[in-house]
Amino acid sequence: MPQKPSLPKGTRDFSPVEVAKRQHIIQTIKKHFERYGFEPIETPSFENSETLLGKYGEEGDRLIFKILNSGDFISKVDDVTYSSKNSTTLAPKITERALRYDLTVPFARYVVMHQNEIAFPFKRYQIQPVWRADRPQKGRFREFYQCDADVVGAKSLLQEVEFVSLYDAIFTDLGLEGCTIKMNNRKILSGVAEVIGAKHHLIDFTVALDKLDKIGEEKVKAEMLERGLSAHAIERAAPLFQMEGDISQQFEQLKKLLSESEIGLEGVIELEEIYNWVEEGGLQTAKLELDVTLARGLNYYTGAIFEVAAPEGVAMGSIGGGGRYDDLTGIFGLKDVSGVGISFGLDRIYLVLEELGLFPEKLTQSLDYLCLNFGGEAEKAAFELVMKLRNQGFRIDMYPSAAKMQKQLKYADKRNVPAVVFLGAEELEKREFIVKNMSSGEQSVGSLDNITATFQ
Repeated sequence: MPQKPSLPKGTRDFSPVEVAKRQHIIQTIKKHFERYGFEPIETPSFENSETLLGKYGEEGDRLIFKILNSGDFISKVDDVTYSSKNSTTLAPKITERALRYDLTVPFARYVVMHQNEIAFPFKRYQIQPVWRADRPQKGRFREFYQCDADVVGAKSLLQEVEFVSLYDAIFTDLGLEGCTIKMNNRKILSGVAEVIGAKHHLIDFTVALDKLDKIGEEKVKAEMLERGLSAHAIERAAPLFQMEGDISQQFEQLKKLLSESEIGLEGVIELEEIYNWVEEGGLQTAKLELDVTLARGLNYYTGAIFEVAAPEGVAMGSIGGGGRYDDLTGIFGLKDVSGVGISFGLDRIYLVLEELGLFPEKLTQSLDYLCLNFGGEAEKAAFELVMKLRNQGFRIDMYPSAAKMQKQLKYADKRNVPAVVFLGAEELEKREFIVKNMSSGEQSVGSLDNITATFQ
């Protein structure tokens, strides 16, 4: 019996039209990355497990796809370890590599390994797929592309301001107006944990808080209790869930809440500076908002953090995010190299643009013209015409055989070709060809001796 073809859950095939739309997003992002001075790099699809594990927090580590060692890997495991059925002790024996979870940690590894070749501050961008063993759902896949831009070796908050501007420029260019750039600071969250008496539960506090938009306030508080935070500490954190007023008033409320936390106040001051700088320069279509419940559940963030929400009315998770990490390279031996970066979720941006009908119509057209095939001497003349037009930069194809006219026109219609070229025996005798618009039916006659006059 033939095997029924299938795809792994959380992965997809992409049609020519879908690829064209994805490339439209990628090229727009790439164009602005380069305008802002970022240079491209690429890293392997898989890394040594030790490079990735322990960098994303407890939940992130569980979502890393591990690659089994080649050969008879079981024979190399001692009987005690194998019979224990403990994945924690067994995994290091049978898997030494893993698919990358994101592009940031591999980038940190790259910086450390190539530090003598890099001019700091180093601005890089990277557009490659990543893999997560997540539960597939709308906008969440197990294989997806990230489009990252990072700066390492610069501590100035100007970098954060530039990233806000970069988000705004790219989404404006894509026609995605009304996006909300939410910002917070991990120092603020550290300060809150400090003043509520949960300093040693910072990771548990932020991991639970990061789920607020997914599970709601009550379930977040319940998870905090499960993770060891006291009811009193959770109650003292209540102002985080009750912030009101404009952004200036929210800053004042935070200063009051964090009056006894030096690191917390430092975070507020940093966000105020970023906000004021952005306000002075202005944004084209995006909005910048303070969201003190934003946590981004990755352990390596240490300063400002960002997350981008799609325009109102579109049911979608974040379509971008990032933040500052003061010592990510330190885990690989390069100390005191501050970095900050953002990421664009290509797949989610695609879904939002599709839902709002914002893709340019021309993306569905892979050809400008299709030249029909009438066989004989006309076929040779048509092929010469096609080659001349290709050399002039037109996207033109020729039907491969002298099939019935109806079949060739049906093919052109299915390919969404805007116009077809007729060059049969009669036209060849007159040294002419005919161009027919597939939508209007309008026809124009051109000369084989002066094709440029017709194809402008």
